[in-house]
Amino acid sequence: MADLQEPLVRPKRKKVLVDYLVQFRWILVIFVVLPISALIYFNIFLGDVWSAMKSEKRRQKEHDDNVQKVVKRLKQRNPKKDGLVCTARKPWIAVGMRNVDYKRARHFEVDLSAFRNILEIDKDRMVAKVEPLVNMGQITRATCPMNLALAVVAELDDLTGTLGFLVSAEIKLISIKEYMKLTYYPVKGSLKDIAQAYADSFAPRDGDPAKVPDFVEGMVYTASEGVMMTGVYASKEEAKKKGNKINNVGWWFKPWFYQHAQTALKKGEFTEYIPTREYYHRHTRCLYWEGKLILPFGDQFWFRFLLGWLMPPKVSLLKATQGESIRNYYHDNHVIQDMLVPLYKVGDALEFVHQEMEVYPLWLCPHRLYKLPVKTMVYPEPGFEHHHRQGDTSYAQMFTDVGVYYAPAAVLRGEEFNGALAVHNLEQWLIENHSYQPQYAVSELNEKDFWRMFDASHYEHCRQKYGAVGTFMSVYYKSKKGRKTEKEVQEAEAAILEPAYADEA
Repeated sequence: MADLQEPLVRPKRKKVLVDYLVQFRWILVIFVVLPISALIYFNIFLGDVWSAMKSEKRRQKEHDDNVQKVVKRLKQRNPKKDGLVCTARKPWIAVGMRNVDYKRARHFEVDLSAFRNILEIDKDRMVAKVEPLVNMGQITRATCPMNLALAVVAELDDLTGTLGFLVSAEIKLISIKEYMKLTYYPVKGSLKDIAQAYADSFAPRDGDPAKVPDFVEGMVYTASEGVMMTGVYASKEEAKKKGNKINNVGWWFKPWFYQHAQTALKKGEFTEYIPTREYYHRHTRCLYWEGKLILPFGDQFWFRFLLGWLMPPKVSLLKATQGESIRNYYHDNHVIQDMLVPLYKVGDALEFVHQEMEVYPLWLCPHRLYKLPVKTMVYPEPGFEHHHRQGDTSYAQMFTDVGVYYAPAAVLRGEEFNGALAVHNLEQWLIENHSYQPQYAVSELNEKDFWRMFDASHYEHCRQKYGAVGTFMSVYYKSKKGRKTEKEVQEAEAAILEPAYADEA
């Protein structure tokens, strides 16, 4: 650990009114946000049940009718008078800390709120046809009893995967089993040691595919401690064999998952069986570990037992009730970012986050980028296949999502912290290391740096080819921080000539 740079030393920060509003925000959360969230979740559940009771033919007919309404609405747009096209979803509804500021300027809204049905689950073709507002909880509720699931399942129930004006999508399904056999491996050492243990947990150096688990996840709790988890699907018969431990982590009174995993640091390696759907949504109740900031006592047994069934608060309600001052406070004193970095650079990324932000826990999850005939916005490093690095193949480079979610240690110590500068420095590190920043997060990227991070060539070609320029907002325009002026709206509508390529110099 001697070569690890220490975090920056910062002066103490004087408390102001907004600090106390944030400190005691739990009162509003308990008495307003949680009860309303529970009612909304229950209403959504009833809607899902009602949708599932409809025949497939009826759901398809409703879908076709709703598509025609969208087409009719789009035909009503006057390009000379109306703004750029976007969904009618309110800015605060999006799951994520980034403010959807582009909707605060003039725009032409199209309502997609009716598109929330699972249209078909085709067991023969192994695909699910779904509408864009179907969320992860709804999909797993329908597929898991069939021993089917999406190939990739996001951990939070509320996530939808909505993309542009998608009105339906066919998503690949895989066969699963009733339980996840999960093994917890404690790791102690430097951040580089932790990164190497993470890589070894799912990318064996000898390349033996038999050693590759179905699921892998890493959590880094301090600069010297982490826990790696590997999971393989297991049948109900295997899980219930004598001597095997079953852990129903989905029960409302159970310890929050990240804290449960942390116990491996004291008791050592252990294995247990978790019902598969409960494993998929293991981070839902505590919103990873953000729940600890929202409700400081939310992880205590008495709260979990009495009120844990109300968790989690809806992120959209948290955003709707925070106000401008609290929203700005979180931008300056809180971090919710993901870093998509090559696997061999995970150790460097962990050290950068420690030195610049000192945020813990950190989340690690593998992500593969495929070598494609065309250069997409997110792409592997050129020539990666010649280096034969751990986790890479001839056709794909292994990346990792490093999740940075929590208040920096400087903020917890009452010191000054410049959130905008820290995010800017993170973005520059990502650009220099062929890494990416998911754009659900708060971004400080200017247009030049945005297109240094993401390749524009194929994206702009498609926008030109399919008439999106002057109709739909460009991805940079949607991601740009701050409210959009009328002048910016007009410029975006008129931007039909040159793509916004970054300077190569």
